[in-house]
Amino acid sequence: MPRYVALLGSINVGGNRLSMAELREAFEREGIEGVETVVASGNVLFEHEERPSEGLAEMLEWIVSDRFGFRSMVVVLSADELREVIAANPFADGDEAKVHVLFLDGDLDAAQFRVLVEDHKGRGPERLAMGARALYIDFAAGVAASRLTGPFLERRLGRRGTARNMRSLARILAKMG
Repeated sequence: MPRYVALLGSINVGGNRLSMAELREAFEREGIEGVETVVASGNVLFEHEERPSEGLAEMLEWIVSDRFGFRSMVVVLSADELREVIAANPFADGDEAKVHVLFLDGDLDAAQFRVLVEDHKGRGPERLAMGARALYIDFAAGVAASRLTGPFLERRLGRRGTARNMRSLARILAKMG
């Protein structure tokens, strides 16, 4: 069976606290196999019959909502898809702990991206680049020092997202085998 990673947003932030053991148990209760978490921030590896990742994401969003009572955006990727995201990183010269991929709940519109870039001018040293259903961000001075926040990004892009740094993505890919 193919192995996937589910990247869950809104986990362990804003009152949406849950342990990775609870998350694993919820997935297993729904018949999902080979469930394993990586880093305590909503990264779940699992095995499932091959099907479109959007359908898997919807199923996992429902599980989180039904079991834990909050809405979480879920992005599901195969190992090949994750490998492509990592390979497409335009900021390979950056610090892998500071370069992030913001995975989006839909396609990134070029006009919205231009609005984001324009509105971000003068706000900080971050570099931004479009990806496939993703935004690459080099938080050159670190995420904590950045004024490029989730709400700022979501308002300009008209999309929800969940971010992971390149170091975490590499760890996840290595665990996927």
